[in-house]
Formats: sequence, C-alpha cells, structure tokens
Amino acid sequence: MATNILTLRRRAESRRLEPALWGALLAWWALVALMVALPDKPQGFAAPRFVNETHELFIALATLLSALVLTASATPALKAWQPLKRSGRWLIALALLTGVWEYVTAKLALLPAPFFAPPRALIEAYATDWPRLLDSVLNSLRLLAFGFLYGSVVGFVTGVAIGWSRGLGYWVHPVLRFLGPVPSTALLPLSLYFFPSSFAAAVFLIALATWFPVTVLTWSGVASVDSRYYDVARTLGAKPLFLVLRVAVPASLPHLFVGLFMGLGASFSVLVAAEMMGVKSGLGWYLQWAQGWAAYANMYAALIVMAVLFSSLITLLFIVRDRTLAWQRNAVKW
Repeated sequence: MATNILTLRRRAESRRLEPALWGALLAWWALVALMVALPDKPQGFAAPRFVNETHELFIALATLLSALVLTASATPALKAWQPLKRSGRWLIALALLTGVWEYVTAKLALLPAPFFAPPRALIEAYATDWPRLLDSVLNSLRLLAFGFLYGSVVGFVTGVAIGWSRGLGYWVHPVLRFLGPVPSTALLPLSLYFFPSSFAAAVFLIALATWFPVTVLTWSGVASVDSRYYDVARTLGAKPLFLVLRVAVPASLPHLFVGLFMGLGASFSVLVAAEMMGVKSGLGWYLQWAQGWAAYANMYAALIVMAVLFSSLITLLFIVRDRTLAWQRNAVKW
C-alpha cells in the first residue's frame, strides 16, 4: 500500500510543472520591460545602434519561452519537457544576469567603453560581422579535425603497439615519458620553422597534444586486460592478430575514450594558441584581430561562439561514447 502511494506521488510530481519555470517566464518579461522602458544612455557623440533589433530579439526569446512553458503546462507528462523543467532556475539566473548587464552598461554606462560592451553591441557584432566569424569557425573546425584525427589514430596505434609488445614498449616508453609532458605550444617556434606552412605546423601541434593522452590511456587499457581472456582465446585457437583486434582493442575502449576526452580538451588550447601566433584564420586569429582593433564586442561574441562550439564537440564525443560503450552509459557524466 505504501509503495503504491509513493509511486502515485512520484508520478504526480513528474507531471507537475516546476514553479521555477513560471518564475523564469516572469523574469524574462521583466527583462524585456527593462530594456524597452528605460532609454539607452549615449556614449560619445554617436547614438546607440541596434537598440530596436536587440529589443525585438529579446521579445522573441521571451515569446518562445512563453510558448514552451504553456505547452509544457498543457502536456506535463511528456518526457521531452524534462530538460526544460530542470532548467528553470538557470533561466531565472540568466535573465537576472542579463538584466544587471544591460542596466549597468547600456542604461547607466557605469563601466568604461569599449571594454564592457552592452548586449546590443554583441547583437551588432553578430549581425554585421557574421561572414568573418563564420569563416573563422569553419577554419578552426577544419584545423581541429585534421589535428585531432591524426593524433587520435597515431595515439591509438601507438598505445596498442606498446601495450601488446614489450620490445616495442622498451623503446617507445622513454620517448613518451620525455616528450609527452612537454606542452605542445612550447614547440610552436620550432614547428613554424620546420613545417612548410603555419597550417601544417598547427595540425602537428594539435595532433601532438592529442597523441600523448590517447597513447597513454590506450596503452593502459591494453596492459590491464585480464590474462585469462587471452588464455581462453588461445585455447579456442585464436591467432595473435585475433587477440589484438578482438580481445585487447575492445577491452581498451573505455580507456581510449578517456584519452580522447583529454586529448580534445588539450587540442582546444593548442588550437587557439596556434591561431593567435601563426595561423592566419580561425577563432584564435579572430580574437587577436578584435583585440588589436579594440573591438571588444566582437571578441566577446567570438568567445561565446567558442564556448558553444567546444562544448558541443565534447557533447558529441560523449554521445559517440555512450553508443559505443552501451554497458557503461552512466559511468561518465557530462
């Protein structure tokens, strides 16, 4: 009886809409009212730009949130609304922070320009400079894809080889311990000298930053395989190639994905540093260009794009991991 009551109570709670969502709805419309009711304070001799466009954008966002909340309140039992229900407090915090940002920068102009840009300045940066920003994103993705792919493949092969062969590990292990911990960015001057182009040098540095964690973790996965698995496979007539491909490699996949996560995080830092110092395109170059021209709104816009892009790439890697390692779906969270 008590179990049935507890089950019914949990079902009722799952169907109930979070009060924080209604609070988020009020907070976003209050933000819109603040933007529209109070005029922007001019800075210098030029009138504020993109004021109406910013108002229209935030009205559209508040309207979209209203539609989602009202739809969720009509059908609260759908699982599709669970992410929205969990994000109510974050939506309130985001509206409050945006309101403070708008009030301090655009309405009162308390912070010095152009270092502290109002929200409308970011909207202007996206609206007027999107071709250059989009080109930078595509170039960064191209550079990151080449470097991460090369580093992952070479690191995986190296890790399996030294984990399987003690003779090969005898020669590779000292090199790995000597060169692996060296930051890839420290080799940027040498790379620019030895490689024919800055793009090739950046690919090498990103691949090197990815290669070290992938190699170490893959090697650890292969070396930690229970020897009884090999004994059973040999009893059934398995050849050495079968032992590597069907026993050692599948057993090392959890360690491999940990190495890929670490390598992807390291490759982001190397990517931005290489684009700032050598490569003539990409998000790192865009940040350097915006800082040089004191276009801080463009710099903040690029940082937001960078955060969304890099977070999406790690999320995509987690999705691939959960599909590949279905038995460890809940072992690592992101």
